[in-house]
Amino acid sequence: MKTVLPDRQQSLVQWVSQATGINTFGVKVRLRGNDLHILCEGTECPQRWRTLSDLLQALQQTNLDILTSSEQTSIYQVFVYGRRKGEQRPKWCHRVYLNQIDKHLEQVEQALLADSEKSKQSGGALIVSNESLARQGNPEAIARYLSETLSTLGVSVQAKIKPYQPKNSQPEENRLWIFCQSSYSPDASLLAEPIAEKLRYLKLSGYQDAVIVSQVSGETAPDWLLRVDLTPSEVMLKEWARWGDIQAIARLLTEVLSGLKVAVQASLKESTLHIFCTPAFDPLGTAPIPDKTMCLEAIVPQLEAIAPQGILAATIYGQKAGDKQPTWIDWLALPATTYPAFATSPLDLANTGDEPAITFLLERLLNPDLDWRLLTGGIRVLLLNKNDLLHIMCDAPVCPGRQQVASKITQFIRHLKIPGIMGIRIYGRRAGNKEPFWHYGVDLEHRQRLVPEATPEFAATSKYVDDLIPSETSEPILRPDLTTEEVQSFVTEVARDWIATASATAKKFLLKSQLFTESHELAEENPDDQGLKIALVWGTLGLLLTVQTDWVLGRIIAQTKPSLPKVASVLPSSSGQKASLTSGKTQSEKTTFYSSTSKTKSPANQSSVFNASEFTQSDDTSTQNLAAAPLKEKATATAILLAARSQMPSFNVRQLDEQLALYKQRLARTGTPPDVLIIGSSRALRGVDPAELSKALATQGYPNIDVFNFGINGATAQVVDFVLRHVLEPSELPKIILWADGARAFNGGREDITFKSIAASAGYKQAFQKNPKIANSSESPENQESSPEEKVKEEKEEISTYQAVNDSLNQGLASLSASYQNRDQIKGLLQKQLLIFGHNQTVASQKQLTDGTSDESISQQAVDFDGFLPLSIRFNPARYYQKHSRVTGNYDNDYKSFQVEGQQDAALQEVLQFTQSQKISLVFVNMPLTADYLDPVRRQYEQQFQQYMLRLATNPNFIYRDLSQKWPKAHDYFSDPSHLNRFGAYEVSKKLANDPMIPWPVK
Repeated sequence: MKTVLPDRQQSLVQWVSQATGINTFGVKVRLRGNDLHILCEGTECPQRWRTLSDLLQALQQTNLDILTSSEQTSIYQVFVYGRRKGEQRPKWCHRVYLNQIDKHLEQVEQALLADSEKSKQSGGALIVSNESLARQGNPEAIARYLSETLSTLGVSVQAKIKPYQPKNSQPEENRLWIFCQSSYSPDASLLAEPIAEKLRYLKLSGYQDAVIVSQVSGETAPDWLLRVDLTPSEVMLKEWARWGDIQAIARLLTEVLSGLKVAVQASLKESTLHIFCTPAFDPLGTAPIPDKTMCLEAIVPQLEAIAPQGILAATIYGQKAGDKQPTWIDWLALPATTYPAFATSPLDLANTGDEPAITFLLERLLNPDLDWRLLTGGIRVLLLNKNDLLHIMCDAPVCPGRQQVASKITQFIRHLKIPGIMGIRIYGRRAGNKEPFWHYGVDLEHRQRLVPEATPEFAATSKYVDDLIPSETSEPILRPDLTTEEVQSFVTEVARDWIATASATAKKFLLKSQLFTESHELAEENPDDQGLKIALVWGTLGLLLTVQTDWVLGRIIAQTKPSLPKVASVLPSSSGQKASLTSGKTQSEKTTFYSSTSKTKSPANQSSVFNASEFTQSDDTSTQNLAAAPLKEKATATAILLAARSQMPSFNVRQLDEQLALYKQRLARTGTPPDVLIIGSSRALRGVDPAELSKALATQGYPNIDVFNFGINGATAQVVDFVLRHVLEPSELPKIILWADGARAFNGGREDITFKSIAASAGYKQAFQKNPKIANSSESPENQESSPEEKVKEEKEEISTYQAVNDSLNQGLASLSASYQNRDQIKGLLQKQLLIFGHNQTVASQKQLTDGTSDESISQQAVDFDGFLPLSIRFNPARYYQKHSRVTGNYDNDYKSFQVEGQQDAALQEVLQFTQSQKISLVFVNMPLTADYLDPVRRQYEQQFQQYMLRLATNPNFIYRDLSQKWPKAHDYFSDPSHLNRFGAYEVSKKLANDPMIPWPVK
C-alpha cells in the first residue's frame, strides 16, 4: 500500500483546509495506489457542490505530486467524501479525474445553478470515462484505467510504451509495459487474470502483447513478470475457425449477422457444416424469418475467406426458433473441395505429426470455455519435437496446474500414436517466464538413453519459434552420426570379448597348477584318490605357510626387543606427546582443507551440461551462482568439548550429544529458549537454514526471531518424541516446533537403529530416573537384558566338550609358536605401518573429498552454532551414480515393510498431545525430494504418508506443509537424491517464512 510521509501528509491536510475553508481537524487524507482519498467533516456535513467547487479550483492551480514524496508515483484520481462528525459512513462521495478537471468544474457549476435532478444528470454526462480514453492507446489513460481496480489492493500503476526489435528480422514494434508497485508482494495469481481481462477488454491496436512488472516499493529488482497476449479476439476466432472449430465459426458469423438481428447456430456432420439462421430476439414468435439473400451475402464471403480445414461443404438453413422444418435451404461448396491441402481434417494431420495441427487440438482441449480464452488469452501451447520425444509447454497468465493439463495431454497424445514419438514431456509455466514451474513425463514405449535428458528451452513468446531450437556451439561433437543402437552394440561386443579373454586366462592358469584338467580328458586315476591327493597338497602348503609366517614374525620381534628397554622410561610421555602433535597436525590439516574448500569458487562461465551430441562434457561441475546464506563459523570443535565436559551421560549418538551441548550453551547465553526449534533427521539438519529463516521472517514483519536447528542423523518419530518430552525441560522448549522430515522417519515396519542405540545408553537410563513413566515401555532394552552375573552363569553352562578340546589345542600350539606370546607387539607394528600408509594416501583422499560426492566429505563437515549443517555439494546424477549404486525403493531398508501404523505413529501421537498441553505450535514439513529418488515404489509410499499426514492435519495444533515435489528436477538444490544442500535450504527457509499458514511467533 502506498503511504504518505508525516510531513507530506501535513502539507496535504493544510492545502485542503486552505482550499475548502474547513478546519484542519476536520480533514483527513490517505493515499492508496494512485488514488488520493480526502475526508471532509464538521459539526454539519460539508455541502457537496460548494466543497467540490473550492477543491477543484485549487486543483487547477496545484500539482499534487509536489505535495507528496518524490519517491511516490503519480496521483490519477481523487475521491472526496463528506460526513458529519461522529458518523461512521460518509453522506456523499465524488470521484475526480485529474485529467478532466475542467469538465468536473462545469458539472459542479451546473449543479450549483440548478436544483433539479435533470440538471444533475445532464452535468454527469460531461465526464469521459478512463476506459474510453484508454481504448485510444494512451499509456497514461491505460494506467488510470487499471488503477481503478488495482488501487483498492494498494497497488499503484504506471504504463509505458517501449519499442523492441523482433528476432526474425521483422520491423520494429511497440510493446506495452505495465509497472505495478506496492508495499507488499502480491501473488501473481491475484493480479494476473484481472489485468489480462481489463487489457484485452480495451481491444488495443498496435500491440502484440503487454508485460506486467510487479515490484515492491524500495526494491531494485522486480518481484515477478507476466506476459499478456493482446491478440484481438477477432484474430483468435479466425485462427480457430481456420482449423474448422465449429464454435469459433458460429461466433464469427453471429457477429457478421448481428446488424441483421440474426442469430447463428452451427454443427458438423462428417465433412459438411450445417448453419441455422434464426431471429436473434423473438420471445413472442412474431419476428420475421431471416432473409435468404441477405444472409447468404454475409455468410458466403466469410466462409470462403476462412476456408475451414477438413470441411468440404456447408448447408445453410433459414427458420424460426423452434420450427422443425426450415423455410429455406441453400448449399455451398467450400475451398476444401478445390484445394486438397484443406481437405484433411486436423485430427488426421495430427496423426501424421503436423505440429500446427497438434498445437490447435491441444489448445482447444485445454480451453473448453471459448469466452474465457477470449477474455484472458487462455492456455497457450508450444511444441518441440526433439529426437524421439515430444516436448509440450503450457503457459497462461496463471500457471496451469499439473493435474489440470498433464492427464488430458497424455491421454490425447496416446490416442494420436504419432510416428517416431516414444515419449512426451509436459511443462507448465506462467506466461512470460522462460523456465517451467513443473515437469511431467511419460514414455509411450520403452526408451534407451545413455545420458540424462535436459529440459529444452521454450521461447517466451510465440513469435520467436526459432528460439525453440538451441543455437549451434563450438563445442566438440562426439560422433553425431552415432546412434544409440550402434553404441549399445559396440559396448556389448567389447564386454563379450573381455569376458572371453578373462575366462581363457583363468582357465590356462588353473590347468598349469596341475590341480585341474580339461573336462573332455579321461581321468586316469580314481576320482576319490585324486581328491585326497589334492587335499594333502593344499593342506601341506597351508601348514608350511603358517610355520614360515610365524618364524618371520618371531624374527621381527626378536630384532625389535633390545631397543625396548632403553625407551621404556620415556615411552608414555613421548607417545603422548607424539599423539598430541599428530592430532594437532591432523586437526590443522583438516582446518586448512575445509577452509580452502569453502572459499573455492567455480569458474565464472558455465556451458550447458550437454554438448550438441547430447553426451556429458568432461567437466560437468555445476558452476551456476545460487543464492544462499553466508557460511557461519563452525561449531563442531566447541560441541565436542562441551559434550565432553557435560555432566549428562552420553546417549550413544554423538550428534545428539553435540547438538544438545550446543543447545544448552545457547540457553545459557540467551537465558531463554529459541522462538523456533527445527527438529528431525538429516533432512532437517541440512534442509532448513536458521539464519536465512530468521532473516526472511524479519522481512515479513517478524523481527528478532531466534531459530535453532536440532537435526539428528537418522532421527525417527521415536527419537523426536524422546528429545522433546524427556531430554529437554519444559522451560527449554520453543514457541513453535518445525519438524522437517519425510515418510521414512515414520516407517513403523523397519528397525529403528538410532532409537535402539539411544535406548541402550546411560543417558537414557538417567531419563528413566527422571521420568519413571517410560520405564514400563516395551522398547527399553533394560527390560530385556540380564544382569552380568546371570550372563556369566549362562556362558559357563554353554561350554561344551568340543570347546574344552579346542582350548587345550590352542594352548599347546601357542607354546610352540614364536610370535603368539608377542602378539600385542605385532599388532602395534601393523597399526604403525597402516598409519604410515594412510598418511601417504592423504592427497588422494583430499582429492576424493573435493569431488563432493563421497560420504566421508559429508560426515566430516561441521555444523554451525545454530546447529545447521551447510553443504555446498550439488547433486549431479551422471557423476553421483558412478560412485554410488542406484538403490530402488524395493531394496531400500528405510522403506522395508513400510507402514505408518506402529511405534512411530504412537510416538507422533505422544508428541501431538505433549505440544498441545504445552501450547506449542507443531508444524511438519515434508521435505523436497528429487525425481531420481521418487521411483514408483517410493512414490507409492509417499502417497500413503501424505494421506496419513492429511488425516492428522485436522488436529487444531498440527499444521502439515508438503514440499516433497517442490523441485524434483532442481539438482543444484540437493547434495544427494534425498538431501538438500545449503542452496536448497536457503530456498526452503524463504518458502517457509512466506507461508501464511504457519503461525510464526510475534515478539
